[in-house]
Amino acid sequence: MTPDMLSIFIKIPTLETKRLFMRKILIHDCADMYDYSRRPETSRYLLWSAHENLKYTKKYISYLQSAYRNEEFFDFGLIDKESGKMIGTCGFTDFDMDNNSAEIGYVLHPDFWGKGLAKEAVLRLMAFGFAELRLHRITAKIMTENTASKRVAEKCGMRHESTHIEAMLIKGNYETIEEYAILAKEFYGKRIE
Repeated sequence: MTPDMLSIFIKIPTLETKRLFMRKILIHDCADMYDYSRRPETSRYLLWSAHENLKYTKKYISYLQSAYRNEEFFDFGLIDKESGKMIGTCGFTDFDMDNNSAEIGYVLHPDFWGKGLAKEAVLRLMAFGFAELRLHRITAKIMTENTASKRVAEKCGMRHESTHIEAMLIKGNYETIEEYAILAKEFYGKRIE
């Protein structure tokens, strides 16, 4: 990551959408994060397993505070404006600065699925990535069975670019991964409803 980009994340900004605030994950988000992270359906297609207990979630959020300080973590907590609860995360999981590209990831509380909130968060993150970080390309890697996540990527204007058969060993199984991508010029050239 370039020094200019790091300076943006020294104090992670708060982003806003119609229904969400996107901000740094805080210790007081522990109960909200545990509420969705403990559910097997939440982590079914993710690299991590369901959180075992509230203590584990608190320890994880404490670790995140250190990662934020060390400029090693670039995820936003998704705060539902109506309830004030943290209902998921959306952020950058990896940067390829040689090619001015970043990978995004997102997770949402199952009680909020099917409402267009993941799309809302991803579009705002993309706008931030292209406008503020001056990225050229944004990608997402999605397990092939995760049809809901692939729909989010497509609704945000991303195109399917490749399929990697049994490319990642996740929770003891070799999973097929599909890669989606969008370029800055495509993001600004498309009207996404």
